[in-house]
Amino acid sequence: MKSCFRKTTVYLAAALLVLGGMSMDAQAAGSVLPSGGVGIFLSKGTKLEEVSSNLSSPVETIVVQEDLEKATENLRMQEEAEALSKTVVAQVNRFACIHGTPADNGEFLGKFYNEAVGTLVAEEGDWLLITSGSVTGYVKKQYCVAGEEAAELAKQVGTRVATVEAATLYVRTEADGASEVLCMVPEGEELLVLEETEGWAKVDVEEGQGWISTEYANVHSNYVTAESKEEEIARIARETQERQKARAAAKKTTQKVDYEVGEGSEMGKAVVEYALQFVGNPYVFGGTSLTDGTDCSGFVMKVYENFGVTLPHSSKADRTEGYAVESLEDALPGDLICYSGHVALYMGNDQIVHASNSKTGIIVSKVNYRKILAIRRIF
Repeated sequence: MKSCFRKTTVYLAAALLVLGGMSMDAQAAGSVLPSGGVGIFLSKGTKLEEVSSNLSSPVETIVVQEDLEKATENLRMQEEAEALSKTVVAQVNRFACIHGTPADNGEFLGKFYNEAVGTLVAEEGDWLLITSGSVTGYVKKQYCVAGEEAAELAKQVGTRVATVEAATLYVRTEADGASEVLCMVPEGEELLVLEETEGWAKVDVEEGQGWISTEYANVHSNYVTAESKEEEIARIARETQERQKARAAAKKTTQKVDYEVGEGSEMGKAVVEYALQFVGNPYVFGGTSLTDGTDCSGFVMKVYENFGVTLPHSSKADRTEGYAVESLEDALPGDLICYSGHVALYMGNDQIVHASNSKTGIIVSKVNYRKILAIRRIF
């Protein structure tokens, strides 16, 4: 995969050094070619057939390739093990302060949120010097776990996801390129990974659970990390500005709907009432028409567009719009409910309205029909 190219190159180079002591039947007696290959010197009187006969046999070539792959995998595992041994995970009610020096009165640099993950740099008495996100500083040991315990905890608090790297990627019913196509997902989409096997990942999509080829996706773990003082100030300012902009642009609708909308702000309720007018209309992959067909993020985008708010045509990008709502209990009508590869509008009363899939179109569903990854408030 693209994102792994440079790392793989390092592994291969190191693996070649490991294999450097192995004897090879074909000797390189020439100069390095411009292409990076090695030229074989043919002395006067040497026949091509003689050179060919001295080259490694197919069986030997396969053995060398297998050894190379094994060495590469061993190096990767060693690197991962070393990284995990330096893992630090916050275990605190809300957050631990990160200081510039190992002292309570040290300069405040940022917040190490509960279950955030960082890397241990050094230990100094009751303090740990860590790096997490863009912040490097000291946190008290009592608010963290480190070493093997942290490595195991990181596996639990991290979210395993696959970012699509193909223009359009098929999600299949089985881990087999010949199996039935369940649905398609666009480039850049981020899907929740449920299971992994060689060359395939089982993911959660609106149509159910299916398999994608990892050849066309970057599978990795997402962690919460520390937030610097400057990042927090900028985030709060941005969220405040977005709320003010949304409120100023909002228009109320008097359209009557047949669905019950929960209690909340007038603007949020107006968004939901407008969205409910389109229930029963078709779902179209990549579409943005509320009447002729739209996909999930196109639906949310067009609904909010009616209220003067611009949202991206991407369910992944929607996870960072507006500002975070901590729990479903705090959700209000108009909030974005984000799932793996999907986004919906919260109606209140544990219901959502969304462009579901090609079979059902725009429908009303229970909010917890799938695992919720994020809740974002625009107004």
